[in-house]
Amino acid sequence: MLSPKIIRILAAAALTATAFFSPASHAQGAQQYVPINPPLPSDTPGKVEVLEFFAYTCPHCAAIEPLVEDWVKTAPPDVVLKQIPIAFNAGMKPLQQLYYTLLALDRPDLHAKVFTAIHGEHKRLFDKKAMGEWIATQGVDRAKFDSVFDSFSVQTQVQRATQLADAYRIEGTPSFAVGGKFMTSPVMAGNSYEGALKEVDRLIPMARN
Repeated sequence: MLSPKIIRILAAAALTATAFFSPASHAQGAQQYVPINPPLPSDTPGKVEVLEFFAYTCPHCAAIEPLVEDWVKTAPPDVVLKQIPIAFNAGMKPLQQLYYTLLALDRPDLHAKVFTAIHGEHKRLFDKKAMGEWIATQGVDRAKFDSVFDSFSVQTQVQRATQLADAYRIEGTPSFAVGGKFMTSPVMAGNSYEGALKEVDRLIPMARN
C-alpha cells in the first residue's frame, strides 16, 4: 500500500505531466493540425477513428469532457470515438486501469464522474484502494471491481493504450488523432476547447480521402 506521502508525490508528478500541451510546436503558421506521416492504421476497419488522448489528472481533459460528450452525439455515422487514457509515468497506470475497468463493468457513465471526483471534489483517486472505496459508493460491487481491475483484459487494453500514445508521439493532453492521419488539440486550435472539436470536424472529411 502506498503511503500518503508517496501518493502526494505521484499525484503532483501526474498533474505536472499532463499540462495543457500538445505538439503545437510542430505546426506551421496558423495551421491547426499536424499531419501524421506515415498514417497509422485504424483498429476499427471501415470507420474514421477519432482518438482522444486524455488523463484523469488533467484539468483540461476534465473541462473538455462535457463538450466531447455532446460532440459524439452528433458525429457522422462512419465516425467512432475512442478515448485513450495516458500514463506519462508509472504512477498514472492505475488511472488507465480505472478507465478500462469502468468499460468492462458496463459503467461508462462513471467516466465523467471520475473527473468530477478528482477535480471538483478533490478526491485522491490515485491507487486501487482509493478507487475501490470510491466506486463502491457508486453502486459497483467492490469485489467485482477488484477482480476486473487486475484482469488480463484490462492489462491488455492498458498496454494497447500505451502503444498508441507512443505511436502518435503524444506529448500532452487532451490531444485528438483523426483517422490516423491528423493530430489536433485545444492548444493548436487557438487555446480553445470548442475550436479543437471544430477542427476535428474539419479533419474528418480529409481523413476519408
